[in-house]
Amino acid sequence: MKIDLTNTTSSKINAALMDARRASGSTAAGMVLTLVIVTDEGSAYDALKAANDASREHPSRTLAVIKRAGRSPRARAETRLDAEILVGTDAGSGETVILRMHGELAAHAQSVVLPLLLPDAPVVVWWPDNAPLNPAQDPLGALAQRRITDAVTAESPVGQLAQRAAGYTPGDTDLAWTRITGWRSMLAAALDQRDVAITGAVVEGESYNPSVELLGLWLHNRLRVPVERVVTGGPGITAVRLRTEDGDITLDRPDGLLGTLCMPGAPDRMVALKRRDTAELIAEELRRLDPDDIYATAVRTPVDRLRERIAGVGHAGPGGTVEAEAPAAAEPEEPKVVEAAVTAPARVTAKLPAKAAAEKAPAAKKPAARKRSGQ
Repeated sequence: MKIDLTNTTSSKINAALMDARRASGSTAAGMVLTLVIVTDEGSAYDALKAANDASREHPSRTLAVIKRAGRSPRARAETRLDAEILVGTDAGSGETVILRMHGELAAHAQSVVLPLLLPDAPVVVWWPDNAPLNPAQDPLGALAQRRITDAVTAESPVGQLAQRAAGYTPGDTDLAWTRITGWRSMLAAALDQRDVAITGAVVEGESYNPSVELLGLWLHNRLRVPVERVVTGGPGITAVRLRTEDGDITLDRPDGLLGTLCMPGAPDRMVALKRRDTAELIAEELRRLDPDDIYATAVRTPVDRLRERIAGVGHAGPGGTVEAEAPAAAEPEEPKVVEAAVTAPARVTAKLPAKAAAEKAPAAKKPAARKRSGQ
């Protein structure tokens, strides 16, 4: 069932929801939370589709807030609320209300949303893109127990992690963290099977992907070992290697679908590590509404704790600076900045003494061949 309301109010929307529920033969709400999606027209379709799919696991009232301040002075002066109500199969297992706020009303979205929240039910706010710098201080974020952002959609995804750390409040989370749940589970299960000392770790993945950094920071915090971050072509995270005296424990996923777990003295095993869609990520986040302390620890760790290098370039120092060892007796020379061939030049630079770069720059190391069982 679909109901369109033009130039309406929150009370009329609530009345229309009650009428639609009675018409469908259900007088009870039967929903467990309110999901508020703050988005624009360009991202609304994908966000609502993901929320509707997630509602089959978490029946909820979904409120999509679309702010349309207007481009002209006349449009900005007009204050109007239009609503589109979806009930039944069009709204998954809950109710969906699309709120289009025109003019000055766009700056006071919380006054429209507040009367539409389910009574005595948790509130979750999700920004699919263009999230505020401090979600907890946002007028809509202040209404929620859980606030979901997505650093991947930012102009500088990895730089966004620093902003998330600076404005972190218990209840904040990010889909970049949710994307690595499978990797964390597999690596933790692998270490449970072998009582070995980890001496270091390597995380490989594409540039502009904050999930790779968060996985490396999580390993650094939990294992207390140096972690090297290697930039590859993706997709997403491609491999994690845990260094031990007996050999590397490797979780490799080159195609984004199926991973291979390799452990010293054990046959290789295929594991499911498919890249999940947004609906699965949102459904996972809605399963828990308490603060995620592990995420807080990881996101608050500076990204420059990871040593970064580009696949095929060589060693990288702290903060992503590619360096070459100069001779001990070499006299200091004028440093020469060499541009690194990567897609994130702001984060990965090369600083090489001119003479050392020509004489002592190490050749790119080829990855060691890995013996697989049955081959």
